[in-house]
Amino acid sequence: MQKFKLDDMVHGWFVGDFEPCVLKSKDFEVGVKHYKKGDCEERHFHKIATEITLIVKGKVLMNESIYNEGDIVLIKPCESTDFKALEDTITAVIKVPSAKNDKFIGESK
Repeated sequence: MQKFKLDDMVHGWFVGDFEPCVLKSKDFEVGVKHYKKGDCEERHFHKIATEITLIVKGKVLMNESIYNEGDIVLIKPCESTDFKALEDTITAVIKVPSAKNDKFIGESK
């Protein structure tokens, strides 16, 4: 058995095709992300990966819709989204597959 710390991972990502990670996989990525009220991520999209975001705690604004604790958001490839934490927030995120360099800033064309 091995022990790891989420604080040692990059931006909360701990499974996927990157380093450091707990489990190297090209099939999927898993991350737990912590946001302070007011934190934002600029509009972006993935050409390959599907992203599933669970709002574990807090409230967020994505694409002008509010999502609360327990809500699950499915973002398909080439769908763009932005993100703003309306409260201190924790999310669990899964991306399928783990595709390197698959984050593009702006709207999908």
